[in-house]
This record gives sequence, structure tokens and C-alpha cells, in this order.
Amino acid sequence: MTTVAHRTTTAQAPRTTRPRKAAPLLGLACAALATVVWSGSFVTARGLHDSVPPVQHAFWRWVIALVAVAPFGARQAWRQRHLFRRHAPYVLLVSLLGVAVYNTLVNQAGLTTPAATMGMIMAASPVLMAVLDRLGGVRLGARRASGLLLACAGVALLVGGGASFSAGALWMPAAACCFAGYSALLRRRPAELGGTAFLFTTFLAGTVLLVPAQAVSLVVQGGFRPAPGTVLPLLYVGVVSSALAFFAWNKAVALIGATRAGIVYYLQPVCVALLSWAVLGEHTGWPRLLCLALILAGVVLGAGSRR
Repeated sequence: MTTVAHRTTTAQAPRTTRPRKAAPLLGLACAALATVVWSGSFVTARGLHDSVPPVQHAFWRWVIALVAVAPFGARQAWRQRHLFRRHAPYVLLVSLLGVAVYNTLVNQAGLTTPAATMGMIMAASPVLMAVLDRLGGVRLGARRASGLLLACAGVALLVGGGASFSAGALWMPAAACCFAGYSALLRRRPAELGGTAFLFTTFLAGTVLLVPAQAVSLVVQGGFRPAPGTVLPLLYVGVVSSALAFFAWNKAVALIGATRAGIVYYLQPVCVALLSWAVLGEHTGWPRLLCLALILAGVVLGAGSRR
């Protein structure tokens, strides 16, 4: 009996270790997916700057995202409504930073700022994530810190190599702070709150928080005319850049932490630069490409395992 039990335990041991080994890879893949998809949001914000007001862009984005997530999270959110009421201050703060304010600031910057420049400034977010994580007691490690510094150096050279800035670009540092705070808060999400239910509830709360600003925008700026050139980009940012990307990012932070996911987020200026060149025709020269290669090297170094 003892021998059989020992054999059974030994045979079952590898099964318990596989998920642990797969979790970092899954977390990195989710972070990369969210980063690549979000890169299109900067191009969309710039592309819609003369047709959809920033607040209305953000409002309809989250309405569409809410509809997309509802079939997967609405029922679970209703079942857990007492838990969400208990954690209402936390949920409202996450919704305010990550949903209501962050994307509105990005859209506002898109009125006058090239998409590639917005992506560069948002590269400050990983540094802020690392600082917030460190304040929360998370150790970075030498390899991760080195990758963070290398990617940060690439961004600094990229910005210093001729990136065009305008007064509107000043909205982006505030957006970076909001996103970093949102990512740091995700690490402290109460375990009893389900993932899809949490996503649905934050989308709902963020949309409600945007209603007063939406009303003011309609009165002052008027509405926009629905057309393929406005509806299709809004569907992209609502379904892909919001529902899919935020689910992937939340999963990544839960698996590998905000700092490690933030290093992968350094891929964003690379993706934005390539997309803005391909879609909007924004110039990308060899010096910028070399800086982007430096950023990629930092991501590979810092996002890898500590071992």
C-alpha cells in the first residue's frame, strides 16, 4: 500500500509543476498581445482627431467594450455584486485611472501629437510601474533592472533624436501616470473578484464616470457623423483594444506582475512607430530604427526569467 501510494504521488508530481512553468510564458504572451493591440489605439486616436471629439471617442469606445464583454462577465458580476460593493473604493479608483481618464487623455493628446510621439512618451509607464512595485515591496533583480534601464535608454535616445513635440503632448505624461497606477493596482485585486466580472464592472463604472463629460462634449462640440471611417476604428478600439487587450493585460499582471509586464510594454513605441509609418505615413528613419532595436534588446533582457 505504501509503495503504491508513493508511486501515485511520484507520477502525479509533474502535473502540479507544469502550470507553474507555463504561467510566466503565458503572462509574457498576454502582455505582448495587449501591447501590440494597444499600439493601434494611438494610431486610431491620431486618425480620428479631426472627426471624433476626444471624450466622445473614449465614451463610445467603452460602450462598445462593455457590450463585447457583457456576455462573458455580466452574469458573474451580478452574482458577485455584494463583493464589488464591499470593494467599491478600489473598483472605482481602478475604473477612474484605467478606463475613464487614461484613454481620454490619450485621445486629447492625439489632436495635435503624432502617434509615434505618443507611443514614446507612454514608454515612461514601465518605469513608473517599477517604482510603484518597488514601493509595494517587490524586488526587481539585477537582470530585470538592467533590461529596464536599457529599454529606457533606447526611449531617451529616441526622444532626443528628433521626435516632434507639441503642447498637446503634455497630456501624455498624465496618461502614463494613470496607466502605471492602474497596472500597480491590478496586482492588489482582491482574489475573490472574478477576472471577467472584474473587467465588466470596471468597464461599466468607467463608462458611467464618463457620462457627465460626454454630455458636456455633446453640448459644446456637437456629435459626430457615423460613417465607416469613424465606426470601424471605434469598433476596433472597443472590441480589440479594450475588451481583448485589457483582459490580456490584466491576466499578464496577475501572472508575472506589473514590473515584468511593463518591460514588455516597452515594445509599444516600436509597434506604434511601425504602424504610424504604415498607416499614417509618419516618417521613421534609420536612427529611430536603431533606437527601437535597443528597446527590443532591453525587453528581451528584462522580461526573461530571473534564473
